[in-house]
Amino acid sequence: MKDGYTTLKDIGEASFTEKKSEFIGSAMPVQTEEEALEFIAEIKKKHSTARHNVYAYVVRENNIIRFTEDGEPKGTAGSMVLEVLKKSDITDAVIVVTRYFGGILLGTGGLARAYTKAASDAINAAGIAVMKNLTEFKITCSFRDHDRIKHALQSFKYNLDNTDFSANVTLYCSAVHDVYESIKKTVTELTADRASIEVTGERFGADGVS
Repeated sequence: MKDGYTTLKDIGEASFTEKKSEFIGSAMPVQTEEEALEFIAEIKKKHSTARHNVYAYVVRENNIIRFTEDGEPKGTAGSMVLEVLKKSDITDAVIVVTRYFGGILLGTGGLARAYTKAASDAINAAGIAVMKNLTEFKITCSFRDHDRIKHALQSFKYNLDNTDFSANVTLYCSAVHDVYESIKKTVTELTADRASIEVTGERFGADGVS
């Protein structure tokens, strides 16, 4: 598994008007081509009266890259949206740029700049998420050690994904591998090896503070 990748944080939308043409950029994080196509269909339905709905998407699964100019001159629309995704090193994402034609021609250079701006604005509205390769692990401890461990973990950047209170306490966590190793050392020393800590898997996700 690779160390990580960059994608969009959420759905985002931004619009502006250039020489009476309205450009609306809509962006969304996706994990499959099917999700990208569904989003494109939704935007096309929402803006069914628009002259153009160009799009571009990049999906890590099967290394899929697609775009369309949707009737705009070659190299001015969807290809520019795709270029914005590539330059931002963003994957698992789709951007649709809708254009309501205002009656004034922008020329190829003007179109390229407008579609580039619309895509960039949509990305800014959606936000950027850096996904990292996280080690998933669980800490099993007594109720007596639980509070001490929780306090010690406050100095680490990690995710507390779930907590199970039964006969013992089990903390289900995730963190980048180097942080996991530090947490393991701290927990082992803090509890004199009373608590157990073991890797349960790995996944891509945003590392954060529980």
